[in-house]
Amino acid sequence: MALHNKIGRDGEAFAVDYLQREGFVIMNTNWRYGHKEIDIIARDGRWLVFVEVKTRTGAVAAADVISPTKMQFLTEAAEAFIDANAYEGEARIDVLLLTLAGNQYTIEHIRDAFR
Repeated sequence: MALHNKIGRDGEAFAVDYLQREGFVIMNTNWRYGHKEIDIIARDGRWLVFVEVKTRTGAVAAADVISPTKMQFLTEAAEAFIDANAYEGEARIDVLLLTLAGNQYTIEHIRDAFR
């Protein structure tokens, strides 16, 4: 496995643990809609939350990792999940930016990132 794939996979596992510690209930991981993927789908109280995880080894701004095309893909996939599950409550998309330094992560959790 390529190093960047391992870093991404390990980051997503760390993100799941982080969200659970924050009180989120994980419903699904790596949910696919065609060629689009949502890293984590979770409940946060009344909210259905679609989480995009970005793991990097250097500091990076959210605007540099979430392109307009990626935002559109995430929104389309989230809408497909909502439709497929006849969900009628509140939903949002969060972004978790993980920065790996050595074996330690720092986390920037951007709630409702696209609003």
